[in-house]
Amino acid sequence: MKITIINGPNLNMLGIREPDIYGRQTYEMLVNDLTAYCEEKGVEPTFVQSNHEGELVTAIQNAYFEEADGIVINPAAYTHTSVALLDALKAVALPAVEVHLSDVASREAFRQVSYVREACIATICGKGFDGYKEAIDLLLQK
Repeated sequence: MKITIINGPNLNMLGIREPDIYGRQTYEMLVNDLTAYCEEKGVEPTFVQSNHEGELVTAIQNAYFEEADGIVINPAAYTHTSVALLDALKAVALPAVEVHLSDVASREAFRQVSYVREACIATICGKGFDGYKEAIDLLLQK
């Protein structure tokens, strides 16, 4: 099984950015942790992180053209602003799971809106790195 794991803006700053909210683990640690988890599960992961909306749209489209079986996406700030990501997810029609490291439901009012949620089979929030693993497991069940 092939899964594309997409991370949006500022996730490259994990470990530096607001560690009281996002923790002290780095993006490299996330990739290493998920690579090991995917290996255990027989999943071939592709990782994409970008601070640019268009690159994230391209990553979603590439998941389709590279015949991925599903997408795990943490759109970060674009969760609350990007119709382009929603449209891309709808266009490829791959099973997708929205993930957030923090519990966005308990944060600022603007974080309560998720444009991408409409195109996802599930949303996982507030579980840190384990949320990505749960998302992978959900896609394995699909």
